[in-house]
Amino acid sequence: MIAAHALYENDYAIFWIESGILFFKYKSDVIINLDVAKQVVAARIQFQNDKSYPVLCDTRGIIETDKAGRDYLAQSGSLLTKAVGLLVHQRVSITISTFYMQISKPTVPTELFTGEADAINFLKQYL
Repeated sequence: MIAAHALYENDYAIFWIESGILFFKYKSDVIINLDVAKQVVAARIQFQNDKSYPVLCDTRGIIETDKAGRDYLAQSGSLLTKAVGLLVHQRVSITISTFYMQISKPTVPTELFTGEADAINFLKQYL
């Protein structure tokens, strides 16, 4: 097991690298608009130091998104990612995330999960 990487936190998310997987967790009650999307992507890319990782993205803290923010994440949110496991917890989140995946067509393998262990197992194939 690789030791956990240093932790990074801003107003919208917290992320760290553990066992070769980047864990990205949105904080509670986050609203994703274009400005927030740009900030979280820029912070993640800087944190990764130009190295690509499989990413477990815990979206359960997001309460709202706008089209500009979703579009930016669809186009730029996959930079330096090998694959993305989206962790969701409720039926509405699954519906919204499924819609996002069908409309935005992420550029890397992306799957939805309600359990972290399943998401990690999916991402391990991209280590």
